[in-house]
Amino acid sequence: MLKLMKYEFRKTWFMKAILLAVTAVAEIGYLVGLYGEQEDVLISSIFILLLLALGGLVIIGIGSVMTLHRDMTTRQSYMLFMTPNSCYSILGAKMLECALSVLLTGVFFFALGALDISLLLAKQGELGNAWKMLQEVLTSFSINGRPVEINLGVLAALTFSLLSGWILTIATAYLADVISVAMLSGKRFSGLVSFLLFLLLSILCSRLVTWITGSIDSTTLMLWVEGLVSLALSGIMYFATAKLMEEKLSV
Repeated sequence: MLKLMKYEFRKTWFMKAILLAVTAVAEIGYLVGLYGEQEDVLISSIFILLLLALGGLVIIGIGSVMTLHRDMTTRQSYMLFMTPNSCYSILGAKMLECALSVLLTGVFFFALGALDISLLLAKQGELGNAWKMLQEVLTSFSINGRPVEINLGVLAALTFSLLSGWILTIATAYLADVISVAMLSGKRFSGLVSFLLFLLLSILCSRLVTWITGSIDSTTLMLWVEGLVSLALSGIMYFATAKLMEEKLSV
């Protein structure tokens, strides 16, 4: 399994290196704007860092799904299924590598954001306008229609919930893609069917998570439970996808 995970990482390391390099440039811009008291540069850098945090997770997820699709449909990658590894191991390595990449990316940007906010707080007297703008964003923040007072506990729970939800989205995309390749490979509109199936599964999972957590009063607890339910559903998606691969795609 570890060898398979290393193999999966080698497929995507360049994309992750580019993301890290662009983030480093944006962070330098943030520090220049902060300590050089250039509010335009500061605000632009914050916006770019937020886009990178969200976009990075999306890129990692989409890249993983595309890699799985290539492994199932191209002749060169098809050789992977001829190795002495079960589909459960192959898919498990893909999901673990992707989940680990998503979690590490999320933790990295969470820690970077906490550091940057701390630095901004230390300079708020000198950068009053930028801090007021950030405060307005935070005080108007809400989750599922509930006003939320932002603190470290809420941020940690929110981060866990979002990352777990994104892992579930990737697992759902895996299942939809495998169903499409196994049942409709080469058929017309197979891509559209895969996308529609992904949307349907995503809606069903979202409603299930909402139904399970809807009666929880505490926003922080609700977020933690949302994350745990999302991870449980991801596990179900994994076993369903691996079983289908074993029966329809294994050689």
